[in-house]
Amino acid sequence: MFRGPAEPGGPRDSVAPMPDSAEPPVILGTTGPFPHSVLAERHPAIIRQVRDAFPYGPAQHRALDALLHNCTEGVIEPLAGDTGGWRDWGLGTYVGRSWFDVPWLWSESYFYRRLLDAVGYFAPGPWHGIDPFRPFKLAELDAKETDEELAALDDLGDDPDRALLHGSLWGNRADLGFRLSAAESGEAVDALVADDSAALWPLLHGGTLCLVADNAGRELVPDLLLIAHLLDTGRVGRAVLHVKPGPYYVSDATTADVLDALRRLTAAPGAVAGYGRTLWSAMADGRLTVRAHPFSCAPLPYAEMPGDLRAEFAAATLTIFKGDLNYRRLVGDRLWPPTTPFADVTAWFPGPVAALRTLKSDVVTGLSAGTEAALDAAEEHWRTAGTHALIQVNPGGPAAS
Repeated sequence: MFRGPAEPGGPRDSVAPMPDSAEPPVILGTTGPFPHSVLAERHPAIIRQVRDAFPYGPAQHRALDALLHNCTEGVIEPLAGDTGGWRDWGLGTYVGRSWFDVPWLWSESYFYRRLLDAVGYFAPGPWHGIDPFRPFKLAELDAKETDEELAALDDLGDDPDRALLHGSLWGNRADLGFRLSAAESGEAVDALVADDSAALWPLLHGGTLCLVADNAGRELVPDLLLIAHLLDTGRVGRAVLHVKPGPYYVSDATTADVLDALRRLTAAPGAVAGYGRTLWSAMADGRLTVRAHPFSCAPLPYAEMPGDLRAEFAAATLTIFKGDLNYRRLVGDRLWPPTTPFADVTAWFPGPVAALRTLKSDVVTGLSAGTEAALDAAEEHWRTAGTHALIQVNPGGPAAS
């Protein structure tokens, strides 16, 4: 197993955010083969999958065909109707430019907003509010692999803390968008490239946990199980689960997906039903709250989050960011040298923060030089293949000191 930095880090009160001039460049759609492949290959594949998932009518088919052409050969266009936060999220700046020549994080998010427009998600009519990714999410939630994972809860061994934390970490392999456009490449070899978990547990001492969820289905289930365990054991007194206010990045979790997962848990046999009942009652009495802030779907890093969300994270005992996209938004979607300390790139965060992430993009921080060298020598695509993961912790940003 690869190991990250030996020391999880000390107090952060002396660490200031890096000045803009010292930051590496933002990743664009032209920054290397991986971002380019997402825009040129993965997005068209997702359009075709969505087109086949529902009996959409001619209007939706025309809109999807137009989006397929536009996202590969066209330029960024204004959004139709109420654009919501996009007016403040850079839309005017990028209209008329190639999808490949703007920040990759921005163009990816814009793609999913355009896809929802194409299928009529926002418009009045029969398709209003219909999640175009729901068939994929439900198929995964009902898969036999989910049954096998839930059955494992009957015997967590002598370290349930570690078992459930790692279940939440590696559950990110269930990311649907990561798989829809590519054939399976064989069984992955687990490798934890950084492990600050020893610094995570002392931060959980009965306060409020904010968990910023990533994907629905087989990733959201272990996230919920971890929350149930933390509530049951008193490690946290309250949990706030942050989900997306609407469909996003194929498999990203919404409130509807949380409810589907809860029903799946409460109906399952064995120990898992007990976890489901804990979560159900916790939602009923307010110990578990679901939050769907509009900024969760913003095409921007979390360093630019609005004041109300910043205050919420500042008040939490710990905020955990799950998954690859949230990691990119937490540290900044830039070409950081992998040895850049995680504490430096999260020094702006208003409280203790942790990341549980399976690597599926080029961004990575907090590795030792030895770990980076070993990974580069062993596997060319270790940053993007989903075969490696990390647990990183910054136990206290400046505002939390």
